[in-house]
Amino acid sequence: MGLPVQYVWGMMSNSEWTGVPLSALLNEAGVQPGASWVVSEGAELGKWSHSIPLGKALDDVIVAYGQNGEPLRPEQGYPLRLIVPGWEGLNNVKYLAHIKVVDHPLDATGVNHATSLRADVDNKSRWYHFQWGPKSVITRPSAGMAIPSKGYVQITGLAWSGGGKVSKVDISVDGGATWKEAKLQTPVHTKAHTRFTFDWNWEGQEAVLMSRATDDQGESQPTRTELYNHWGITAEESKKPTRVINYNAIQPWGVARDGSVHDATFTA
Repeated sequence: MGLPVQYVWGMMSNSEWTGVPLSALLNEAGVQPGASWVVSEGAELGKWSHSIPLGKALDDVIVAYGQNGEPLRPEQGYPLRLIVPGWEGLNNVKYLAHIKVVDHPLDATGVNHATSLRADVDNKSRWYHFQWGPKSVITRPSAGMAIPSKGYVQITGLAWSGGGKVSKVDISVDGGATWKEAKLQTPVHTKAHTRFTFDWNWEGQEAVLMSRATDDQGESQPTRTELYNHWGITAEESKKPTRVINYNAIQPWGVARDGSVHDATFTA
């Protein structure tokens, strides 16, 4: 059966943030010629720090003091935290205490635990993983659930992209052999979760359900094979679970004849 969707793809969240654009603060302070990176440091005991390129800092980064219409809670970084839309959560420094503009990236506290060896760069680690590619996942039905009977099934899930808005989501019920477009719940926001639905008539057959997101930049969600080929991961390595960063491959869910649903990542 495997783990349910919350444990497979649960390290995601979507909030409405209130704050000040970091660009406004940097413009007020003045940025000297030669500056190229911004270093943010938290006030917690470990003084979590992280670096982002200056271009991103001047684009859409927020110094946030509110979340979902209320002040930040202590566990969410009170009184201030950084929000770097569309990028890996490591960049969202909590308990924000210092912001420094420098001319090089900082080998900051905690960087190394979020790296992975890459065969395409001679088994070296890439320290910085930035923008999330388009990603989607079917949340119902998914692993651990069961389709109660033959007939109408509403397939639903979430899609997002670090590059912009989700423009469409395609659904396959036959393991990727054919695809049909799902309906997107509006409004569709930039770099935010988008709910999709798809109407399916299940006739009791075995099936493999998949979703594939495409964003307004024209980038589509890859299969696991396509992603691993891009990263230089061998066919043999791709047959077993591995810890990789920024994994946005298509997630397959297998449906058995009794209606039970399981993770089909390594059987699809």
